[in-house]
Amino acid sequence: MTVTSQSTPFGKPMLKHWMFDPAYKNLNHGSFGAHPIPVKDAQRAFMDLADVQPDPYIRKQHAEHLDTAREAVAKILNAQRDECVFVKNATTGVATVLYNLAFQPGEALIYFEPVYGAVEKGVVSLQEHTSLQSRKVPFQFPVPEDELVRRFREVIRQTREEGLKVRASVFDAIVSNPGVRFPFERITSICREEGILSVIDAAHGVGNIHLDMEKLQPDFFVSNCHKWLYTPRSCAVLYTPRRNQHLLRSTMPTSWGFIPAPDSPETIASVLADPNSPVTKTAFEQLFEFVATSDDSAYLCVPAALKFRAEVCGGEDAIIAYNQRVANEGADAVAAALGTDVMQEPDLKPGQESRMRQCAMTTVRLPIAVAPAGKEGESLGHSALVVLSEEDAPKAFSWIQTQLLDKHNTFLPVFRHGPWLWTRLSGQTYLETSDFESIGVVLRDLCDRVAKKEFKA
Repeated sequence: MTVTSQSTPFGKPMLKHWMFDPAYKNLNHGSFGAHPIPVKDAQRAFMDLADVQPDPYIRKQHAEHLDTAREAVAKILNAQRDECVFVKNATTGVATVLYNLAFQPGEALIYFEPVYGAVEKGVVSLQEHTSLQSRKVPFQFPVPEDELVRRFREVIRQTREEGLKVRASVFDAIVSNPGVRFPFERITSICREEGILSVIDAAHGVGNIHLDMEKLQPDFFVSNCHKWLYTPRSCAVLYTPRRNQHLLRSTMPTSWGFIPAPDSPETIASVLADPNSPVTKTAFEQLFEFVATSDDSAYLCVPAALKFRAEVCGGEDAIIAYNQRVANEGADAVAAALGTDVMQEPDLKPGQESRMRQCAMTTVRLPIAVAPAGKEGESLGHSALVVLSEEDAPKAFSWIQTQLLDKHNTFLPVFRHGPWLWTRLSGQTYLETSDFESIGVVLRDLCDRVAKKEFKA
């Protein structure tokens, strides 16, 4: 969707459409998202319908509105409506796919480090209850893209040499922490070449970067709409091309749309199904249409969110371009204030654009290093205000986050990656570069206080 004009300029004027406390600066859009007032009003209208006429709404109207929302999100993904369904969030979507793949003895899953924690816990949980075996591609950012690809291929080779079949691979479109774009297009292509099912965790995808399922051709793709597309929480789209829909037979939890195996016992028909109505949807669509009694009004708000993005913000191209620009300008400003650098590929040539930074999240190194046990005296190759022990590092970044919340009325994720502490920034249409310049000064002061060991007080 491309629109050439917008009704409200980006930056501070855009704040009038959002519900933030005027005293609070929302610099962490990436973690939980946010939605504008017109989308809130649309959701309240759907919730009112459910309250004034529960049966007509739940049994009939909800499915009709759901179809409209699926049609809208399919268009922005360049997919077909019957390939797109909604789930609560990206974690649920990935877990649903992996559960349904029903890994057999001798089958393995490959995923990457770093991985979203809840996804990794889901993999470990599956290993406890099924025959799944998993292998991890070890690396730390920053890393050259070609090296990352080489390591992926090497883990595939090693896993097969163990006598295992690599059934699937889970990987990000945009990594959560550190917040960088992942080369998901290349990894998807390698999966296709190697006969491996690609399961893309694009929690930060739709609304953040341009996506095209027809071109990408993943096997499974899930993306939160409540993070960057401006829907309420919780809403995620699960794209499954027709060729793979037969692999998904149960939602999580298993509900009325369950597709039993041919030799399974007969089960009770859905309480919402009208036996006299003609069947107009695939089993895959019906599977996700009603997953227990739940408030799914957030799903229905996709059209309202896209309307706001087009009419108020000027459309997808304008939003994505601005968010990426302000995130990157902001990252440069914070790095300058701290005397550090922005996470990007280590092998960039002069004038070459970073692929890792082509998204609305950026990651800046704090001047706080962490020394592994026994290596406290070794140089880390960068100047550091302070070198913390393994024991003190979690206390320090927890203290910084608490100070940001309690004293500065804002929040930024602070975390360890490799031998350094980092912070993640989120660009958004209601922010300006000056917002990040201001937080850079705050972070510099907090880092100075960490060097003085105030976090131990």
